[in-house]
Amino acid sequence: MNFKKDNNTTRLENVAIVGNGGRENALAWAIQKNESIKNIYLIPGNGGSNLINKCKTISLNYADTETFIKKLSELDIDLVIIGPEIPLEMGLGNELRKANFLVFGPDKDGARLESSKSWAKSFMKDANIPTANFWKATTIEESIKIINASAKPLVVKADGLASGKGVFIPETKNETIFISKEILEGKFGKAGKTVVLEEKISGPEISVFALCDGERYVLLPTAQDHKRIGEGDKGLNTGGMGAYSPTPLISETELQEICEIIVEPTIKELIKRKINYRGVLYFGLMITTSGPKVIEYNCRFGDPECQTIMPLMDKDFVNLLYKCAMGLLKGDEKLSTDKQCSGCVIASSKGYPLDFQIGYPIQLQNTKTNDIQVFHSGTSTNEFGNLITNGGRVLSVVAQGNSFDEVFDKAYSALNEISFEGIFYRKDIGHQVRNIKKENKI
Repeated sequence: MNFKKDNNTTRLENVAIVGNGGRENALAWAIQKNESIKNIYLIPGNGGSNLINKCKTISLNYADTETFIKKLSELDIDLVIIGPEIPLEMGLGNELRKANFLVFGPDKDGARLESSKSWAKSFMKDANIPTANFWKATTIEESIKIINASAKPLVVKADGLASGKGVFIPETKNETIFISKEILEGKFGKAGKTVVLEEKISGPEISVFALCDGERYVLLPTAQDHKRIGEGDKGLNTGGMGAYSPTPLISETELQEICEIIVEPTIKELIKRKINYRGVLYFGLMITTSGPKVIEYNCRFGDPECQTIMPLMDKDFVNLLYKCAMGLLKGDEKLSTDKQCSGCVIASSKGYPLDFQIGYPIQLQNTKTNDIQVFHSGTSTNEFGNLITNGGRVLSVVAQGNSFDEVFDKAYSALNEISFEGIFYRKDIGHQVRNIKKENKI
């Protein structure tokens, strides 16, 4: 590793980001603002990664840890940021730390907060963290017994990682049984060996992010995701069709309460279990009439929340990630953010989140300005160097402004300048905050 000292402070020059989505491109875009950064390597990156200042893509398989670590050593990497959940679940953080790399991203044990919903629910129960009541089943017979014992249909979740598509909210008991059976019979492979059945709770959902160094934390701006494929928040769950930040749905007082009853107990329970969690803690919350409750944990930056939040970060953002990786947060850091608000709309392939086609040419006009960003997600280049679609969620169109009306007017105007065959996007992202005053609360 190559830590440069400048006036008694550490300067980061070479950063590696593992992942190929819009989240990783947004992180790179925020990190390149820092004048000390010389090179950002996106591994493997996507069709738009090389377009970001200071960025280069490298085609490497992180599962081949020996080759991966050798290449990082050759590149003199100062900090590795692991973006997606799968390499975290596989223990890439463990292997890199064994090789003496500084890593922002938890080890395999910390990643269980996301990789096993049943483990995470038991974790919350032990820590007395507010969440919905739950049961788990490993057989169809077990699940039917639990479902029939409930007065109402239950939420059904595949226990493991399912790319944001493993959560179902049935309307009837028969539908609940059918979905549970599908999951246990292999709909999501090994991720569905166990199903988690939860009581339904209601209220608006918000996302809270804490940068954690193992003991202390710094909060990022809050956000609200839009999981459903259809307008009016209807239809199948997806990885996320858009987001906005910060959410006015909670006040500073309510956010402080969330820290006291959810964020801090989570970190204390991790410490109690001897899990040294250095990375981002994502809290998916529902604001119910009886208070905030945890729906899920993620062990990574949300997507598309990350694309929404990163334009609000200043040039020192990367230094906070470094301090987390080192375990050096003081606990009194103040995150400097743009005072504007930000919004993101996802342009997806027709058919997503089910079957969709890839390989279609993408036409991008002059959509980028100081307050509009287009982060590539599912893109690549063909043999002629032309940009083509290569995933379900193709582009993240992000804008900033002084109001959410202004933000989404800009984002949708930019989308009018983008085209590819089968392009689909929701027209109502931010409906919770558009055409209302920013200070309104629920």
